[in-house]
Amino acid sequence: MDLRGASAGAVSELTDELTAAVGDDTAKAAGVAESLYAAASAMREEPGLRRFVTDQTASSEAKTGLVREVFAKLDGTAVDLLVSAVQRRWTQAGDLTKGLQRLGEIATVRSAGADQGKVTDELFSVRELVQGNSDLRDALGEPSRSLEDKSALVDSLLGDKAMPATITLVKQALTGVHGTVSASLAEYRTLAADVSDESVATVTVAKALDDAQLDRLVKALARQNGRPVHANVVVDPAVIGGIKVALGDHIIDGTIATRLDDARRRIAG
Repeated sequence: MDLRGASAGAVSELTDELTAAVGDDTAKAAGVAESLYAAASAMREEPGLRRFVTDQTASSEAKTGLVREVFAKLDGTAVDLLVSAVQRRWTQAGDLTKGLQRLGEIATVRSAGADQGKVTDELFSVRELVQGNSDLRDALGEPSRSLEDKSALVDSLLGDKAMPATITLVKQALTGVHGTVSASLAEYRTLAADVSDESVATVTVAKALDDAQLDRLVKALARQNGRPVHANVVVDPAVIGGIKVALGDHIIDGTIATRLDDARRRIAG
């Protein structure tokens, strides 16, 4: 989610408020997330409401009163966050909606409690499944298919196989607020790790790494990155040997397959 200037600062401060409000209460975090998603959806669907609550000339009292009236049935903590949000400056009016959506996503990750790392892993696995199955990818991305129908498909696929937080984020990926389902899942995976103060790496190898090898790799990446790293491993025999690491925008490709391709290009050239 690309938020800059005042909007980025607002989301950062609101995230601190959210964290302080929900603490370690996972059930409360889940409830706050649900209400924040509802508020973000309302802001997207009601441009008049969005324009008013982001109008710098409107009084703080008027904005606060409207928010508490319109969203009276939502979770109280979520409403308090909404009130705080409309009192802040946003670089663009639409950034308020994006900010509320992001706060909902963060609250969803926090609802997993100590299992936030598992959410990161599950989001990676679901994205791999979607990318590797064209029929599923088409079904989840079909514009003419209702959101309810797509959500039911997610339930049938994941059911009790994934954490509630993971399923919630997968369903949010269906809304298209972050583009395609695959793009959304990639963003959510990064967010889930970030909430745990980690970066994510995708490691591609020809055969599975044992625990000791993975531990050494993760520690080396953390030293290079200056931050803990959560790694997901993809086993792809096509790489033949060696290793490829994608960490943020950086790619370290030391696979034999890539070296052979480079050699072929040099010979052909």
